[in-house]
Amino acid sequence: MDESFIIDDVKEKLCFVSLDVARDLQIARRRGKDNFLRSTYVLPDGVTHTKGFVKDPDEAKKYFRYTSGGEAVSAVETKKDEDQSDVRDRLEERKRIDASKNEFDLTNERFLVPEMIFHPADLGMNQAGLAECIVRAVNSCHPNLHPVLYESIILTGGSTLFPRFAERLEMELRPLVPDDYQVKIATQEDPILGVWRGGSLLASSPDFEAMCVTKSEYEELGSARCRRRFFH
Repeated sequence: MDESFIIDDVKEKLCFVSLDVARDLQIARRRGKDNFLRSTYVLPDGVTHTKGFVKDPDEAKKYFRYTSGGEAVSAVETKKDEDQSDVRDRLEERKRIDASKNEFDLTNERFLVPEMIFHPADLGMNQAGLAECIVRAVNSCHPNLHPVLYESIILTGGSTLFPRFAERLEMELRPLVPDDYQVKIATQEDPILGVWRGGSLLASSPDFEAMCVTKSEYEELGSARCRRRFFH
Protein backbone atom coordinates (compact mmCIF):
# COMPACT_ATOMS: atom_id res chain seq x y z
CA MET A 1 0.00 0.00 0.00
CA ASP A 2 1.28 3.46 -0.90
CA GLU A 3 2.79 5.30 2.11
CA SER A 4 1.16 8.61 1.15
CA PHE A 5 -2.24 6.89 1.23
CA ILE A 6 -1.58 5.64 4.76
CA ILE A 7 -0.43 9.08 5.94
CA ASP A 8 -3.54 10.68 4.43
CA ASP A 9 -5.69 8.07 6.16
CA VAL A 10 -4.02 8.82 9.50
CA LYS A 11 -4.61 12.55 9.06
CA GLU A 12 -8.25 12.08 8.09
CA LYS A 13 -9.01 9.79 11.00
CA LEU A 14 -6.96 11.29 13.83
CA CYS A 15 -6.00 14.91 13.18
CA PHE A 16 -8.02 17.88 14.43
CA VAL A 17 -7.60 21.62 14.71
CA SER A 18 -6.68 22.86 18.16
CA LEU A 19 -8.49 25.84 19.65
CA ASP A 20 -5.81 26.23 22.32
CA VAL A 21 -2.41 24.91 21.22
CA ALA A 22 -0.61 25.69 24.49
CA ARG A 23 -3.22 23.79 26.50
CA ASP A 24 -3.22 20.80 24.17
CA LEU A 25 0.58 20.61 24.24
CA GLN A 26 0.38 20.34 28.02
CA ILE A 27 -2.23 17.59 27.75
CA ALA A 28 -0.09 15.73 25.20
CA ARG A 29 2.74 15.53 27.76
CA ARG A 30 0.58 13.80 30.35
CA ARG A 31 0.91 10.12 31.11
CA GLY A 32 -1.68 7.38 31.14
CA LYS A 33 -5.37 8.17 31.32
CA ASP A 34 -4.79 11.91 31.80
CA ASN A 35 -3.53 12.16 28.23
CA PHE A 36 -6.80 11.79 26.36
CA LEU A 37 -5.18 12.96 23.11
CA ARG A 38 -3.09 9.81 22.69
CA SER A 39 -4.50 7.49 20.03
CA THR A 40 -3.24 4.37 18.34
CA TYR A 41 -3.26 3.69 14.63
CA VAL A 42 -2.86 0.12 13.38
CA LEU A 43 -1.09 -0.31 10.07
CA PRO A 44 -2.38 -2.82 7.52
CA ASP A 45 -0.58 -6.15 7.50
CA GLY A 46 -1.97 -7.42 4.21
CA VAL A 47 -3.27 -10.58 5.88
CA THR A 48 -5.54 -9.94 8.85
CA HIS A 49 -6.57 -6.49 7.62
CA THR A 50 -5.81 -4.77 4.34
CA LYS A 51 -6.61 -1.25 5.56
CA GLY A 52 -5.24 0.73 8.47
CA PHE A 53 -7.59 1.67 11.27
CA VAL A 54 -7.79 3.57 14.55
CA LYS A 55 -7.79 1.43 17.64
CA ASP A 56 -10.60 2.53 19.97
CA PRO A 57 -12.10 5.27 17.71
CA ASP A 58 -14.43 6.47 20.49
CA GLU A 59 -11.42 7.21 22.69
CA ALA A 60 -9.80 9.08 19.79
CA LYS A 61 -12.71 11.53 19.79
CA LYS A 62 -12.66 12.06 23.53
CA TYR A 63 -11.11 15.54 23.17
CA PHE A 64 -14.48 16.77 21.89
CA ARG A 65 -15.92 16.34 25.38
CA TYR A 66 -13.49 18.70 27.08
CA THR A 67 -13.55 22.43 27.71
CA SER A 68 -10.68 24.92 27.42
CA GLY A 69 -9.65 23.97 30.93
CA GLY A 70 -9.28 20.32 30.00
CA GLU A 71 -12.21 19.31 32.21
CA ALA A 72 -15.29 17.31 31.29
CA VAL A 73 -18.02 19.33 29.64
CA SER A 74 -20.78 18.28 31.98
CA ALA A 75 -21.52 16.23 35.05
CA VAL A 76 -23.33 13.77 32.79
CA GLU A 77 -20.16 13.10 30.81
CA THR A 78 -18.12 12.89 34.01
CA LYS A 79 -20.53 10.36 35.53
CA LYS A 80 -20.48 8.37 32.30
CA ASP A 81 -16.68 8.26 32.39
CA GLU A 82 -16.72 7.14 36.01
CA ASP A 83 -19.19 4.35 35.20
CA GLN A 84 -16.89 3.19 32.42
CA SER A 85 -13.64 3.31 34.39
CA ASP A 86 -13.15 -0.45 33.99
CA VAL A 87 -13.65 -0.13 30.25
CA ARG A 88 -11.07 2.66 30.09
CA ASP A 89 -8.58 0.49 31.97
CA ARG A 90 -8.96 -2.22 29.35
CA LEU A 91 -8.67 0.31 26.54
CA GLU A 92 -5.50 1.66 28.09
CA GLU A 93 -3.97 -1.79 27.94
CA ARG A 94 -5.00 -2.20 24.32
CA LYS A 95 -3.49 1.15 23.39
CA ARG A 96 0.03 0.09 24.34
CA ILE A 97 2.26 -0.10 21.30
CA ASP A 98 2.99 -3.57 20.01
CA ALA A 99 5.75 -3.40 17.38
CA SER A 100 4.89 -6.88 16.16
CA LYS A 101 1.45 -5.61 15.18
CA ASN A 102 2.73 -2.45 13.47
CA GLU A 103 0.96 -0.02 15.76
CA PHE A 104 2.01 3.50 16.65
CA ASP A 105 0.72 6.25 18.91
CA LEU A 106 0.02 9.87 18.04
CA THR A 107 -0.37 12.66 20.57
CA ASN A 108 0.66 16.24 19.69
CA GLU A 109 0.99 15.24 16.01
CA ARG A 110 -2.79 15.10 15.90
CA PHE A 111 -3.12 18.88 16.12
CA LEU A 112 0.35 20.09 15.10
CA VAL A 113 -0.11 18.81 11.54
CA PRO A 114 -3.17 21.06 10.91
CA GLU A 115 -1.41 23.84 12.85
CA MET A 116 0.86 24.38 9.83
CA ILE A 117 -2.15 25.85 8.02
CA PHE A 118 -2.69 28.56 10.64
CA HIS A 119 0.81 29.30 11.97
CA PRO A 120 3.46 27.83 9.65
CA ALA A 121 6.08 30.23 11.04
CA ASP A 122 5.84 28.54 14.46
CA LEU A 123 6.93 25.32 12.78
CA GLY A 124 9.88 26.84 10.93
CA MET A 125 8.14 27.73 7.67
CA ASN A 126 8.60 31.28 6.39
CA GLN A 127 5.02 31.67 5.18
CA ALA A 128 1.88 33.51 6.19
CA GLY A 129 -0.93 31.63 7.87
CA LEU A 130 -4.36 31.14 6.35
CA ALA A 131 -5.97 34.11 8.11
CA GLU A 132 -3.21 36.47 6.96
CA CYS A 133 -3.52 35.16 3.39
CA ILE A 134 -7.25 35.87 3.42
CA VAL A 135 -6.67 39.43 4.62
CA ARG A 136 -4.06 40.00 1.92
CA ALA A 137 -6.41 38.68 -0.76
CA VAL A 138 -9.26 40.90 0.41
CA ASN A 139 -7.02 43.97 0.67
CA SER A 140 -5.94 43.48 -2.95
CA CYS A 141 -9.54 44.13 -4.02
CA HIS A 142 -11.46 47.42 -4.10
CA PRO A 143 -12.23 48.69 -0.56
CA ASN A 144 -15.97 48.72 -1.32
CA LEU A 145 -15.82 44.95 -1.71
CA HIS A 146 -14.10 44.23 1.60
CA PRO A 147 -17.22 43.83 3.79
CA VAL A 148 -18.88 41.65 1.15
CA LEU A 149 -15.84 39.40 0.80
CA TYR A 150 -15.46 38.89 4.55
CA GLU A 151 -19.10 37.78 4.64
CA SER A 152 -18.54 35.33 1.76
CA ILE A 153 -15.72 33.05 2.92
CA ILE A 154 -16.25 29.49 1.69
CA LEU A 155 -14.16 26.59 2.95
CA THR A 156 -13.04 24.21 0.24
CA GLY A 157 -10.39 21.52 -0.04
CA GLY A 158 -9.85 18.33 1.93
CA SER A 159 -7.98 20.01 4.79
CA THR A 160 -11.10 21.99 5.73
CA LEU A 161 -12.61 18.69 6.89
CA PHE A 162 -10.38 18.70 9.98
CA PRO A 163 -12.67 19.00 13.02
CA ARG A 164 -13.00 22.59 14.33
CA PHE A 165 -11.39 24.08 11.21
CA ALA A 166 -14.03 26.79 10.69
CA GLU A 167 -14.11 27.72 14.39
CA ARG A 168 -10.34 28.13 14.51
CA LEU A 169 -10.25 30.17 11.29
CA GLU A 170 -12.83 32.58 12.68
CA MET A 171 -10.79 32.90 15.89
CA GLU A 172 -7.69 33.76 13.84
CA LEU A 173 -9.43 36.04 11.37
CA ARG A 174 -11.66 38.11 13.63
CA PRO A 175 -8.83 40.18 15.24
CA LEU A 176 -7.45 41.03 11.77
CA VAL A 177 -10.75 42.32 10.37
CA PRO A 178 -12.21 45.77 11.15
CA ASP A 179 -14.75 45.60 13.96
CA ASP A 180 -17.56 46.98 11.80
CA TYR A 181 -17.21 44.08 9.32
CA GLN A 182 -18.94 40.76 9.81
CA VAL A 183 -17.04 37.53 9.26
CA LYS A 184 -19.09 34.67 7.87
CA ILE A 185 -17.52 31.32 7.05
CA ALA A 186 -19.53 28.76 5.11
CA THR A 187 -18.75 25.09 4.65
CA GLN A 188 -19.46 22.88 1.67
CA GLU A 189 -21.14 19.50 1.54
CA ASP A 190 -18.20 18.08 -0.41
CA PRO A 191 -15.23 20.45 -0.05
CA ILE A 192 -12.85 18.02 -1.74
CA LEU A 193 -14.55 18.55 -5.11
CA GLY A 194 -15.70 22.12 -4.46
CA VAL A 195 -12.90 23.81 -6.39
CA TRP A 196 -13.34 21.49 -9.37
CA ARG A 197 -17.08 22.15 -9.48
CA GLY A 198 -16.53 25.91 -9.28
CA GLY A 199 -13.95 25.78 -12.06
CA SER A 200 -16.25 23.64 -14.16
CA LEU A 201 -19.12 26.11 -13.81
CA LEU A 202 -16.84 29.03 -14.64
CA ALA A 203 -15.37 27.31 -17.69
CA SER A 204 -18.85 26.51 -19.02
CA SER A 205 -20.01 30.12 -18.62
CA PRO A 206 -20.56 32.05 -21.89
CA ASP A 207 -18.49 34.91 -20.41
CA PHE A 208 -15.49 32.72 -19.65
CA GLU A 209 -13.43 33.74 -22.67
CA ALA A 210 -13.85 37.41 -21.82
CA MET A 211 -12.38 36.74 -18.38
CA CYS A 212 -9.25 35.05 -19.69
CA VAL A 213 -5.80 36.39 -20.47
CA THR A 214 -4.50 34.64 -23.56
CA LYS A 215 -1.03 33.20 -23.89
CA SER A 216 -0.08 35.80 -26.49
CA GLU A 217 -1.32 38.65 -24.26
CA TYR A 218 0.71 37.35 -21.33
CA GLU A 219 3.82 36.91 -23.47
CA GLU A 220 3.48 40.50 -24.70
CA LEU A 221 2.46 42.29 -21.48
CA GLY A 222 3.30 39.84 -18.69
CA SER A 223 1.70 40.01 -15.24
CA ALA A 224 0.69 43.64 -15.83
CA ARG A 225 -2.02 42.35 -18.16
CA CYS A 226 -3.39 40.14 -15.41
CA ARG A 227 -3.43 43.00 -12.92
CA ARG A 228 -5.37 45.22 -15.32
CA ARG A 229 -7.81 42.43 -16.11
CA PHE A 230 -8.51 41.15 -12.62
CA PHE A 231 -7.85 44.05 -10.22
CA HIS A 232 -9.05 47.11 -12.11
